[in-house]
Amino acid sequence: MQSTDYAVRVEHIFEGPMDLLIHLIRKNEVDIYDIPVALITEQYLQYLDWMQTLNIDLAGDFILMAATLAQIKSRMLLPVHSQETETEEDPRLELVRPLTEYLRIKEAAEMLSQRNLLGEHTFVRQPEALPRTEVDETPVVRIGLFELIDAFRQILDRVGPAHQVNLDADTISIKDRIAQLVDRLEQQPSLTFDELFQGQGSRTEVIVTFLAILEMARLELIDFVQHVETGIIRIFYR
Repeated sequence: MQSTDYAVRVEHIFEGPMDLLIHLIRKNEVDIYDIPVALITEQYLQYLDWMQTLNIDLAGDFILMAATLAQIKSRMLLPVHSQETETEEDPRLELVRPLTEYLRIKEAAEMLSQRNLLGEHTFVRQPEALPRTEVDETPVVRIGLFELIDAFRQILDRVGPAHQVNLDADTISIKDRIAQLVDRLEQQPSLTFDELFQGQGSRTEVIVTFLAILEMARLELIDFVQHVETGIIRIFYR
């Protein structure tokens, strides 16, 4: 399997467009009931561009949400007539309602996932699910694709100026990179996200490694957690 033939199906690994919106709202520290639609739309489209650049296969829901954001943004740019201000509904409610409902459902699902189902109506306590290092007991949280993209962009910025990335036949394949990462993780079952990219001097190498990490997540070979206090992302080999 060559790198040029590789595509990550994001819906098979992480969540979807609602999670990206929530990530952006939290990242910008804005009120969910007072969303700056122009800013969120711009950043949302930037994330889609990044995922497409990395050959991540986007589900149709991501494109539909982009269209919804653009429509809401256009409606908010229209002039407001004073006679209509009292009766016209805030266009942002089209986002707020499904977002708040999604957050409630997600919170309930996370609570249920922390329990082991014994019978149809019986639950028991489940052991600690989040891995920890032997030397660091800092609280950690699970993360998804969008936190990984943020961390990955920082690594790319350190590599050097942007130039065209060529994933041709001479580039190491995703399969081979996965084998290399597995060898490292078998020797040291826990590594930071940055450590997985050590020794890679070109943007092409860095991108291939990132795609390999996403494929390993799809295959459930690794877990991601982020330290609450430091923001450091750590990968654990299953």
